[in-house]
Amino acid sequence: MAVLECMQLTKRYGGITALDHINLSLEPGRIVGLVGPNGSGKTTLIKLAQHLLTPTEGQILIGGMEPGARTKGFVSYLPDRDYLPSWMNVESLLDFYQDFYRDFDVQRAVQMLQALEVDPRMAFKKLSKGNKEKVQLIMTMSRNAKIYLLDEPIAGVDPAARDFILRTIIGNYSEKALVLISTHLIADVEPVLDEVVFLKHGHVELHENVDILRERTGMSVDNYFREVYRC
Repeated sequence: MAVLECMQLTKRYGGITALDHINLSLEPGRIVGLVGPNGSGKTTLIKLAQHLLTPTEGQILIGGMEPGARTKGFVSYLPDRDYLPSWMNVESLLDFYQDFYRDFDVQRAVQMLQALEVDPRMAFKKLSKGNKEKVQLIMTMSRNAKIYLLDEPIAGVDPAARDFILRTIIGNYSEKALVLISTHLIADVEPVLDEVVFLKHGHVELHENVDILRERTGMSVDNYFREVYRC
């Protein structure tokens, strides 16, 4: 049964159509890449799922419900920019998440932070860019959520940080959950993906199992999109 469904979903910003009557169904237990060039509608779709935007037309359902206060209780969201209070130290962030989210696994978060050798007394604003990205992901993935919405989690960080982020995603989601990763860095996320959804000009150009796609085309997912969907 699908945990994220779009039915003729449309979002316009004035005269600009970001998503144009898309239909999409995503099931739990999958890591799905939401890929495409900048401006293709990836962030808009994730924000609609998180109830940060509302549809112009059509419908999106999260766990069978329209996005809202109830769905935020089981959806864990990582925005594409710094979002944690910069004045808080890491220890305070753990307390904040533990108070705010019933499904937050503080021990899981502590173990990952220890692996990073992050001093819990350090203010978030004093962390390096790479460690900020890692801490934000750790907080997101330490929830026992049904859906994880990750918007450009590896953009702007070095290759070593990308490896850590991808390992964290693989190692910390439930096999009953859906992980939706928005990215334009297809080659970097391809090794962890079960499915790929390609958006272009607000349309779903392709939604396919990555193994089937590779077998069908004889190409990697990244090479396929470079060849077929040149921008």
